[in-house]
Amino acid sequence: MATADSHKPDTGFRMPLSLAALGVVFGDIATSPLYALNELFFGRGHAETTPETIRGAVSLVVWVITAVISIKYLVFVLRADNDGEGGVFALYARLNGFKRQSAAVAVLLVVLILAAGMLIGDGMITPAISVLAAVEGLSQLSDRFTPFILPITLCVLGALFTVQRQGTAKIGNLFGPIIAVWLLAIGTIGAHGIWLNPGILSALNPYAGVQFALHLPPPTLLVLLGAVMLVITGGEALYADMGHFGTAPIRKAWFLLAFPCLLLNYLGQGAYLLGGGIVRNGAILYSMVPRSLLIPLILLASAATVVASQALISGAFSLTVQAVGLGLFPRLRVLHTHHEHEGQTYISVVCWALFAGCSALVLGFRSSTGLAAAYGLAVSCDMLVTSISMVAMARYCWNWPRLVAIPLFGTFALLDALFVTANSQKLLAGGWIPLTAGALLFVAMTTWRWGRKATAAAYTATPTITMRELVEWKRRVPDYIDHTVLFMCPRPILNLDKNVPALLQVYLNRYGKIPRNLILLDVIHTKTPVIHDPANRYEVRVFDREEGRGSIVSVTVLFGFMEDPNVEEILEALARHHEVALAEDPSQWHVIASQERLISGPDLTRWEHFRLNLFRLLRRNSLPAYYYYGLGTNVGLSIEVFPIKITD
Repeated sequence: MATADSHKPDTGFRMPLSLAALGVVFGDIATSPLYALNELFFGRGHAETTPETIRGAVSLVVWVITAVISIKYLVFVLRADNDGEGGVFALYARLNGFKRQSAAVAVLLVVLILAAGMLIGDGMITPAISVLAAVEGLSQLSDRFTPFILPITLCVLGALFTVQRQGTAKIGNLFGPIIAVWLLAIGTIGAHGIWLNPGILSALNPYAGVQFALHLPPPTLLVLLGAVMLVITGGEALYADMGHFGTAPIRKAWFLLAFPCLLLNYLGQGAYLLGGGIVRNGAILYSMVPRSLLIPLILLASAATVVASQALISGAFSLTVQAVGLGLFPRLRVLHTHHEHEGQTYISVVCWALFAGCSALVLGFRSSTGLAAAYGLAVSCDMLVTSISMVAMARYCWNWPRLVAIPLFGTFALLDALFVTANSQKLLAGGWIPLTAGALLFVAMTTWRWGRKATAAAYTATPTITMRELVEWKRRVPDYIDHTVLFMCPRPILNLDKNVPALLQVYLNRYGKIPRNLILLDVIHTKTPVIHDPANRYEVRVFDREEGRGSIVSVTVLFGFMEDPNVEEILEALARHHEVALAEDPSQWHVIASQERLISGPDLTRWEHFRLNLFRLLRRNSLPAYYYYGLGTNVGLSIEVFPIKITD
C-alpha cells in the first residue's frame, strides 16, 4: 500500500529547529526596532520627546507586544492548528464543519477568505519596508550613498526571492543564526542604554502606558497607535508559518531569545531618548552606537531585514498551498522542499509575483517612512479577524463556555479594533494597496469556488445510467474493448444505485462498448493537512468481478490539503498487490480525463459574465487535474471534451 512520503512536523523542542524558526518566523518582528519607534517619535506619530511621553509610549510598545504576541498568539492562537498547520486557512478548515450550525460561522468563513487575501497582499510590503529601512542606514554614513539606496534595495530583494527555491529549511539554517546574532546585538545595545538611564524601567509598569494613552486627544492617540502597530506586524505571519517548524520550537525561540532582546532594545531606545541623545536622520537605533560600530551594525541590519522578509514570503506559500487544497484557488505547480516537513513549499508564480509587487512599492514610495504609511492596515484587519475567529474556535472546537471564550478573545478583538481604527487613517496614504490586493485575491478565490461548484452541478445534471445497469449490461454483452481503462471521476461511487459519472456515459455513448476492466478513480482532498494512517489512504469498491470477463471497481484516494497528490504512486501499489486489474507497468494503463468547454447561458447578468470570464482565465492558468495528480508522466491519457453550460 503506497502512501505519501510525509510526516507531521516535529513539535518537540530541538535547538536547530528553534534556531531555524528564528530566521523564518521571527525575522519580521525582530527587525521592527529599526523603524517602529522612529515612526512613533519622528514619523507620522510626532510624539513629543518629553520624559512622560517617552515612558508612556515605550510602555505602550512593551505591553502591546506582550499582550498580542506573547499571550494572544504564542499562548492561544498557536493552539488553533489544523493537524500542525496554522494561518487563517487552518481556522477556515477547522470551522468549516460548523457552518450549518451557525450563520455567524458561515459569514466568518467568507471573511477568513478575505483575510487570507489581505495577508498575501501585505506580504508585498514587508520585504520592501524591511530591506529599504536597513539600506537607508547608508545615509547615516554619508549623503553620497543616498542615490544608491533604491538600486541596492532592488538588488537585495532580487537575491532574496532568487534563493526561495532552496526551501525553508535551508533558508532557515542560513537565516536563523543571522537573526540570533541580530537579536543579541540589539539586546546588548538596549541593555547598555538602560544601564545609562535606568529610569526608563518605569515603563514596565502598564499604568504608565494607560495613563499616557488616556491623556491624549483621540485623533493623536489613533496616530500613535498606528505607529505602535509596527512592533507586532509579524504576528499573523508567525501563525501562518507554524506548519514549517511546529509550536514548541517557535515558543522556545520567542520566550528564550526574541522576546527578551526586543524588550531590552525598545527600553534601551527609550532610555537613549530619555537621556537626551542626539538622533541622526530620525534613526534612533543607529544613533545609539558609536560611529566606529555603525558600518558593522548597518551590515548586520541589512542581513537581518533580508531575513525579516522571509516570514510573509513563506506564509504566502503556505496559504496558497492550503487554498489550492481547500478548492479556493487554481491548481499551481508546487515544489515541496523538505522530505520531513510537508509545510515547506515553494511556488514560483507566487514568489515572482511578490517580487514584482515589492519592486513596484520600493520605486513608488522610495523610503521606509513612505512605506510605513501603507503598512499595518491589512495586517491589523487580519489580526481582528483572527481574534473573532478564536471565539468560534473556542466555542465549537474546544467546547469552552461563552463566559470564558467571549471575554478573553473579545478583549483581544477590542485591542485589534483599535489598531484597525488607527490604521484606517493610512487608507489613502497607501493602505489601500494591500487591501486592494486582498480584495482581488478574494474575488479570484470566491470565483474559483463558484466556478467549481457550477461545473460540478453541470456534471451532476447530465443524465447517466446507474452502476447496476452498467453491471447488467457488461454481464450480457458478448465482447469488450480489450483494455483496462481508468476514468477520473468528480466524486466517489458508493453503491450500485448511484449513477455512473458523466464522463463514462460520454465514453459509452461514443464507443458503444465497455472496457474489459473498468476502474473509476476519484480523489478527495480532506480538511486535514496530511493523511498519516496508511489504512485511510484509499478505498477500493468492487462492483463486478468475474474470471475471464474482467471487473468494474471504483478507487477513492484521499490526500490532505498540504500533500503533493501523486495518484500514480497509489495506483502502482494497488497494481503490485493485485487489488485492481492493472498492469504493474504504468505505460500500459489508459486513463481518460475530461476537459470542460464552458458555454455562457443566455440569461447571465454582467456580473455573472465577468465571473465566468475570470473563471475561464483562472482555469487556463491552472494545472490540469490529471497533471496535478501525477498522471501523465508514464501513463497513456485521453482527453474527452465535455460541454458545460453556465446558467447562473
